[in-house]
Amino acid sequence: MNPLRILLLGADGQVGWELRRALLPLGEVLPTSRAQADLADLPGLRALLEREQPDVIVNAAAYTAVDKAESEPELARRINADAPRVLAEYAAANDALLVHYSTDYVFDGNKFAPYVESDVPNPQSVYGQTKLAGEEAITVSGCRYLILRTSWVYAARGHNFAKTMLRLAAERDSLRVVADQIGAPTSAELIADVTALALHRLRTDSALAQQASGIYHLTAQGSTSWHGYAQFVLACAQARGMALRCAPSAVQAIATADYPLPAPRPANSRLDCGKLQTTFDLVLPPWQVKVQRMIDELSL
Repeated sequence: MNPLRILLLGADGQVGWELRRALLPLGEVLPTSRAQADLADLPGLRALLEREQPDVIVNAAAYTAVDKAESEPELARRINADAPRVLAEYAAANDALLVHYSTDYVFDGNKFAPYVESDVPNPQSVYGQTKLAGEEAITVSGCRYLILRTSWVYAARGHNFAKTMLRLAAERDSLRVVADQIGAPTSAELIADVTALALHRLRTDSALAQQASGIYHLTAQGSTSWHGYAQFVLACAQARGMALRCAPSAVQAIATADYPLPAPRPANSRLDCGKLQTTFDLVLPPWQVKVQRMIDELSL
Protein backbone atom coordinates (compact mmCIF):
# COMPACT_ATOMS: atom_id res chain seq x y z
CA MET A 1 0.00 0.00 0.00
CA ASN A 2 1.54 3.27 -1.13
CA PRO A 3 1.87 6.08 1.41
CA LEU A 4 -0.66 8.88 1.09
CA ARG A 5 0.30 12.35 -0.05
CA ILE A 6 -1.57 14.59 2.40
CA LEU A 7 -1.91 18.35 1.97
CA LEU A 8 -2.57 19.91 5.37
CA LEU A 9 -4.00 23.44 5.35
CA GLY A 10 -3.88 25.53 8.52
CA ALA A 11 -0.94 23.58 9.90
CA ASP A 12 -0.03 26.20 12.51
CA GLY A 13 -3.48 26.36 14.16
CA GLN A 14 -4.54 24.38 17.21
CA VAL A 15 -5.96 21.44 15.25
CA GLY A 16 -3.47 21.76 12.41
CA TRP A 17 -0.51 21.56 14.77
CA GLU A 18 -1.79 18.29 16.22
CA LEU A 19 -2.55 16.96 12.72
CA ARG A 20 1.08 17.46 11.76
CA ARG A 21 1.86 14.76 14.31
CA ALA A 22 -1.16 12.49 13.97
CA LEU A 23 -1.08 12.17 10.17
CA LEU A 24 2.59 11.21 9.88
CA PRO A 25 2.05 7.41 10.07
CA LEU A 26 -0.23 7.61 7.01
CA GLY A 27 2.31 8.96 4.55
CA GLU A 28 3.86 12.21 3.37
CA VAL A 29 2.37 15.22 5.12
CA LEU A 30 2.68 18.59 3.36
CA PRO A 31 1.96 21.16 6.11
CA THR A 32 1.07 24.67 4.97
CA SER A 33 0.62 27.74 7.12
CA ARG A 34 -1.50 30.76 6.27
CA ALA A 35 1.61 32.43 4.82
CA GLN A 36 2.06 29.48 2.46
CA ALA A 37 -1.61 28.90 1.65
CA ASP A 38 -3.97 31.81 2.30
CA LEU A 39 -7.52 30.53 1.83
CA ALA A 40 -8.62 34.05 0.92
CA ASP A 41 -6.44 33.77 -2.20
CA LEU A 42 -8.50 31.40 -4.33
CA PRO A 43 -6.24 31.46 -7.44
CA GLY A 44 -3.25 30.79 -5.20
CA LEU A 45 -5.11 27.91 -3.58
CA ARG A 46 -5.89 26.35 -6.97
CA ALA A 47 -2.24 26.70 -7.99
CA LEU A 48 -1.11 24.99 -4.78
CA LEU A 49 -3.42 22.05 -5.38
CA GLU A 50 -2.24 21.60 -8.95
CA ARG A 51 1.39 21.82 -7.89
CA GLU A 52 1.19 19.38 -4.97
CA GLN A 53 -1.36 16.90 -6.40
CA PRO A 54 -2.44 15.49 -3.00
CA ASP A 55 -4.31 12.22 -2.46
CA VAL A 56 -5.91 13.69 0.67
CA ILE A 57 -6.66 17.32 1.54
CA VAL A 58 -7.11 18.05 5.24
CA ASN A 59 -8.49 21.55 5.73
CA ALA A 60 -7.81 22.73 9.27
CA ALA A 61 -7.87 26.40 8.20
CA ALA A 62 -10.88 28.67 8.67
CA TYR A 63 -12.02 32.16 9.54
CA THR A 64 -12.81 31.59 13.23
CA ALA A 65 -13.08 35.13 14.64
CA VAL A 66 -16.78 34.71 15.45
CA ASP A 67 -17.51 38.29 16.48
CA LYS A 68 -15.25 39.93 13.89
CA ALA A 69 -17.02 37.99 11.15
CA GLU A 70 -20.13 40.09 11.78
CA SER A 71 -18.24 43.09 10.34
CA GLU A 72 -16.20 41.10 7.78
CA PRO A 73 -18.81 38.85 6.15
CA GLU A 74 -17.22 38.85 2.70
CA LEU A 75 -13.81 37.74 3.98
CA ALA A 76 -15.41 35.11 6.23
CA ARG A 77 -17.40 33.76 3.28
CA ARG A 78 -14.36 33.62 1.00
CA ILE A 79 -12.36 31.59 3.55
CA ASN A 80 -15.16 29.46 5.02
CA ALA A 81 -17.29 28.85 1.92
CA ASP A 82 -15.50 29.74 -1.32
CA ALA A 83 -12.18 28.10 -0.41
CA PRO A 84 -13.81 24.77 0.56
CA ARG A 85 -15.61 24.83 -2.78
CA VAL A 86 -12.23 25.15 -4.55
CA LEU A 87 -10.87 22.24 -2.48
CA ALA A 88 -13.92 20.11 -3.25
CA GLU A 89 -13.73 20.86 -6.99
CA TYR A 90 -10.12 19.70 -7.06
CA ALA A 91 -10.94 16.59 -5.00
CA ALA A 92 -13.82 15.67 -7.32
CA ALA A 93 -11.72 16.12 -10.45
CA ASN A 94 -8.71 14.19 -9.11
CA ASP A 95 -10.37 11.47 -6.99
CA ALA A 96 -8.85 12.93 -3.83
CA LEU A 97 -10.42 12.75 -0.38
CA LEU A 98 -11.30 16.01 1.39
CA VAL A 99 -11.40 16.22 5.19
CA HIS A 100 -12.99 19.46 6.39
CA TYR A 101 -13.85 20.72 9.88
CA SER A 102 -17.09 22.48 10.70
CA THR A 103 -18.86 23.68 13.81
CA ASP A 104 -21.80 23.55 16.19
CA TYR A 105 -22.56 27.13 15.08
CA VAL A 106 -24.42 25.75 12.05
CA PHE A 107 -27.27 25.10 14.54
CA ASP A 108 -29.34 27.70 16.39
CA GLY A 109 -28.83 26.02 19.76
CA ASN A 110 -32.53 25.85 20.59
CA LYS A 111 -32.87 22.06 20.59
CA PHE A 112 -33.13 20.44 24.02
CA ALA A 113 -31.24 17.24 23.13
CA PRO A 114 -27.81 16.85 21.47
CA TYR A 115 -27.84 17.59 17.75
CA VAL A 116 -27.57 14.73 15.26
CA GLU A 117 -26.18 15.09 11.75
CA SER A 118 -29.63 15.03 10.14
CA ASP A 119 -30.96 17.96 12.17
CA VAL A 120 -31.76 20.98 10.01
CA PRO A 121 -29.11 23.69 10.40
CA ASN A 122 -30.18 27.21 11.29
CA PRO A 123 -27.06 29.33 11.90
CA GLN A 124 -27.57 32.60 13.75
CA SER A 125 -24.21 34.27 13.05
CA VAL A 126 -22.15 35.16 9.99
CA TYR A 127 -19.56 32.66 11.13
CA GLY A 128 -22.14 29.88 11.34
CA GLN A 129 -23.72 30.86 8.02
CA THR A 130 -20.39 30.81 6.19
CA LYS A 131 -19.37 27.49 7.73
CA LEU A 132 -22.69 25.99 6.64
CA ALA A 133 -22.14 27.35 3.13
CA GLY A 134 -18.77 25.60 3.11
CA GLU A 135 -20.41 22.32 4.09
CA GLU A 136 -22.97 22.70 1.33
CA ALA A 137 -20.33 23.47 -1.30
CA ILE A 138 -18.54 20.24 -0.41
CA THR A 139 -21.61 18.01 -0.28
CA VAL A 140 -22.82 19.01 -3.75
CA SER A 141 -19.39 18.81 -5.39
CA GLY A 142 -19.39 15.06 -6.00
CA CYS A 143 -16.07 14.57 -4.20
CA ARG A 144 -15.26 12.02 -1.50
CA TYR A 145 -15.33 13.85 1.81
CA LEU A 146 -15.51 13.76 5.58
CA ILE A 147 -16.98 16.84 7.25
CA LEU A 148 -16.27 16.74 10.98
CA ARG A 149 -18.33 19.14 13.09
CA THR A 150 -16.78 19.92 16.43
CA SER A 151 -17.07 22.51 19.21
CA TRP A 152 -15.29 24.29 22.07
CA VAL A 153 -11.83 23.44 20.72
CA TYR A 154 -8.76 23.93 22.90
CA ALA A 155 -5.09 22.93 23.07
CA ALA A 156 -1.98 23.70 25.07
CA ARG A 157 -0.87 25.69 22.01
CA GLY A 158 -2.70 28.77 20.74
CA HIS A 159 -5.49 30.93 22.11
CA ASN A 160 -8.61 29.41 23.65
CA PHE A 161 -11.07 29.73 26.51
CA ALA A 162 -9.19 27.48 28.95
CA LYS A 163 -5.93 29.38 28.58
CA THR A 164 -7.77 32.68 28.92
CA MET A 165 -9.29 31.48 32.19
CA LEU A 166 -5.85 30.49 33.49
CA ARG A 167 -4.40 33.88 32.57
CA LEU A 168 -7.27 35.83 34.14
CA ALA A 169 -7.30 33.65 37.25
CA ALA A 170 -3.66 34.51 37.81
CA GLU A 171 -4.53 38.22 37.68
CA ARG A 172 -7.93 38.50 39.37
CA ASP A 173 -9.61 37.43 42.60
CA SER A 174 -12.87 36.46 40.89
CA LEU A 175 -14.25 35.75 37.41
CA ARG A 176 -17.70 35.98 35.83
CA VAL A 177 -18.45 33.22 33.30
CA VAL A 178 -21.56 32.35 31.29
CA ALA A 179 -23.46 29.38 32.72
CA ASP A 180 -26.41 28.99 30.31
CA GLN A 181 -24.48 27.74 27.25
CA ILE A 182 -23.82 23.99 27.21
CA GLY A 183 -21.29 22.02 25.19
CA ALA A 184 -18.35 19.62 25.26
CA PRO A 185 -14.81 21.00 25.48
CA THR A 186 -12.91 19.11 22.77
CA SER A 187 -9.15 18.94 22.46
CA ALA A 188 -7.32 19.51 19.21
CA GLU A 189 -5.32 16.40 20.06
CA LEU A 190 -8.48 14.26 20.08
CA ILE A 191 -9.72 15.78 16.81
CA ALA A 192 -6.39 15.06 15.12
CA ASP A 193 -6.14 11.50 16.41
CA VAL A 194 -9.70 10.64 15.39
CA THR A 195 -9.05 12.13 11.95
CA ALA A 196 -5.98 9.93 11.48
CA LEU A 197 -7.79 6.82 12.70
CA ALA A 198 -10.71 7.47 10.36
CA LEU A 199 -8.37 7.93 7.40
CA HIS A 200 -6.60 4.69 8.26
CA ARG A 201 -9.92 2.85 8.35
CA LEU A 202 -10.87 4.23 4.95
CA ARG A 203 -7.54 3.06 3.50
CA THR A 204 -7.88 -0.47 4.83
CA ASP A 205 -11.63 -1.03 4.38
CA SER A 206 -12.65 -0.53 0.74
CA ALA A 207 -16.31 -1.22 1.44
CA LEU A 208 -16.37 1.48 4.12
CA ALA A 209 -14.52 3.88 1.85
CA GLN A 210 -17.26 3.53 -0.76
CA GLN A 211 -20.02 4.63 1.59
CA ALA A 212 -18.39 6.72 4.34
CA SER A 213 -18.58 10.17 2.72
CA GLY A 214 -20.70 12.40 4.89
CA ILE A 215 -21.02 14.71 7.87
CA TYR A 216 -20.00 13.45 11.31
CA HIS A 217 -20.08 15.00 14.75
CA LEU A 218 -16.82 14.85 16.70
CA THR A 219 -16.60 16.08 20.28
CA ALA A 220 -15.53 14.65 23.58
CA GLN A 221 -18.24 12.87 25.55
CA GLY A 222 -20.41 14.53 28.17
CA SER A 223 -21.17 18.22 28.52
CA THR A 224 -20.76 21.22 30.78
CA SER A 225 -21.33 24.97 30.78
CA TRP A 226 -18.61 27.53 30.21
CA HIS A 227 -18.90 28.21 33.94
CA GLY A 228 -18.43 24.54 34.82
CA TYR A 229 -15.58 24.28 32.34
CA ALA A 230 -13.80 27.26 33.90
CA GLN A 231 -14.19 25.82 37.40
CA PHE A 232 -12.78 22.46 36.27
CA VAL A 233 -9.81 24.11 34.55
CA LEU A 234 -8.95 26.11 37.66
CA ALA A 235 -9.42 23.10 39.95
CA CYS A 236 -7.00 21.07 37.82
CA ALA A 237 -4.53 23.95 37.75
CA GLN A 238 -4.80 24.40 41.50
CA ALA A 239 -4.12 20.69 42.05
CA ARG A 240 -0.99 20.98 39.91
CA GLY A 241 0.30 23.87 42.00
CA MET A 242 -0.16 26.60 39.41
CA ALA A 243 -0.21 30.11 40.90
CA LEU A 244 -3.80 31.40 40.88
CA ARG A 245 -5.47 34.31 42.64
CA CYS A 246 -8.97 33.14 41.70
CA ALA A 247 -10.12 29.88 43.28
CA PRO A 248 -12.63 27.67 41.43
CA SER A 249 -15.29 28.65 43.97
CA ALA A 250 -14.77 32.32 43.07
CA VAL A 251 -15.93 31.80 39.49
CA GLN A 252 -19.37 33.46 39.37
CA ALA A 253 -22.12 32.13 37.10
CA ILE A 254 -23.75 34.70 34.82
CA ALA A 255 -26.31 34.59 32.00
CA THR A 256 -25.54 35.10 28.32
CA ALA A 257 -27.55 38.32 28.50
CA ASP A 258 -25.07 39.64 31.07
CA TYR A 259 -22.18 39.30 28.62
CA PRO A 260 -23.40 40.65 25.25
CA LEU A 261 -21.28 39.98 22.16
CA PRO A 262 -21.71 40.95 18.49
CA ALA A 263 -22.41 37.36 17.36
CA PRO A 264 -25.01 35.16 19.09
CA ARG A 265 -23.81 31.88 20.58
CA PRO A 266 -25.79 28.59 20.57
CA ALA A 267 -27.25 27.87 24.01
CA ASN A 268 -27.01 24.15 23.24
CA SER A 269 -23.78 23.12 21.49
CA ARG A 270 -24.05 19.42 22.34
CA LEU A 271 -23.41 17.14 19.35
CA ASP A 272 -24.40 13.48 19.25
CA CYS A 273 -21.32 11.55 18.07
CA GLY A 274 -22.92 8.10 17.77
CA LYS A 275 -22.65 8.03 13.98
CA LEU A 276 -18.89 8.66 14.06
CA GLN A 277 -18.26 6.09 16.77
CA THR A 278 -20.31 3.41 15.02
CA THR A 279 -18.97 4.05 11.51
CA PHE A 280 -15.30 4.11 12.46
CA ASP A 281 -15.45 1.84 15.55
CA LEU A 282 -14.11 4.52 17.89
CA VAL A 283 -14.55 5.42 21.53
CA LEU A 284 -14.55 9.11 22.46
CA PRO A 285 -13.35 9.94 26.00
CA PRO A 286 -15.13 12.15 28.54
CA TRP A 287 -14.26 15.83 28.09
CA GLN A 288 -12.52 16.01 31.46
CA VAL A 289 -9.77 13.56 30.42
CA LYS A 290 -8.13 15.74 27.78
CA VAL A 291 -8.64 18.96 29.75
CA GLN A 292 -6.72 17.39 32.63
CA ARG A 293 -4.00 16.32 30.20
CA MET A 294 -3.69 19.87 28.84
CA ILE A 295 -3.36 21.33 32.35
CA ASP A 296 -0.72 18.71 33.16
CA GLU A 297 1.19 19.75 30.05
CA LEU A 298 0.93 23.47 30.81
CA SER A 299 2.09 22.96 34.40
CA LEU A 300 5.35 21.20 33.49
